[in-house]
Amino acid sequence: MERALLVALNAERAARRAAVVVTDLASGAQRLVREAEAAGDPLAGPIGEALRSGRSATIAAEAGEIFLNVQVPPARIVAIGAVHIAQALGPMAGLAGFDIEIVDPRTAFGTPERFPGLKLSAEWPEDVFARQPLDPYSALVALTHDPKIDDGPIAAGLRAGCFYVGALGSRKTHARRVERLVAAGFGEAEIARIEAPIGLDIAAATPAEIAVAILGSVIRAFRRRGLERAA
Repeated sequence: MERALLVALNAERAARRAAVVVTDLASGAQRLVREAEAAGDPLAGPIGEALRSGRSATIAAEAGEIFLNVQVPPARIVAIGAVHIAQALGPMAGLAGFDIEIVDPRTAFGTPERFPGLKLSAEWPEDVFARQPLDPYSALVALTHDPKIDDGPIAAGLRAGCFYVGALGSRKTHARRVERLVAAGFGEAEIARIEAPIGLDIAAATPAEIAVAILGSVIRAFRRRGLERAA
C-alpha cells in the first residue's frame, strides 16, 4: 500500500469514518473510497453492500477481480438513562457486537453496582459528548422520560447524523417533544428520524422485552444505513 493511501486511510479511521480500499487484483492498483463518496463510485453497489455488512470481499468487475477491503468503525450505542431497560440492554448490546455506554447525571441511578462491567458515565450527556462526540456510527437511545436530560442528547444525535435515534415515551409524550424540537429549529424530516415510541413493535411489556425491541431497531437501522440515500 502506498504511503499516501495509508495516511489517508488512517485519517478516516481516526475520525471514525468508514472507507474501502479497492484493489485491482490483476494490476495491484489501489484506491481509497470514503463512505461519503461511495454513492458516486463506479462500484457503488458492491461498495455500499460491503460497508453495510462490514465484510471485505472479492467481486467480479468488467476489468477483472477486485478486492474490497472494508474499514468500518465499531458501532456504539449511547443510552441516556441508567434505568431498568438500560440494565438489560447493556449485556444484550455487547453480545450483538456493539460498544455501549450508559450516561445519566443522576448519580443514584448510574452506579457500577447496577451496571457491572459496562461503561458508565454519571454526568451530563453534554459533558460526555464534549470528550467523545456522537457520529454516524453511533446510536442514541433516550430512556429517562425527563426532557431536561433527554432533549439535549436527542438534538445532538440528529445533528451528528447518528444512524439511529430513539426515544422512550408515549405518542403524547413524543408530540410534546416534537413541539420542543420544532421550537429549537429542527425540520420535519429531521424529527421524523426519531423512532418514538422506541423499538420494534413486538408488544414488549417488561424492561428486558423493551430492551430486545430497542436492540432489534438498532440492528435494523445499522444494517440498512445508506439504503435510503442510495434509493
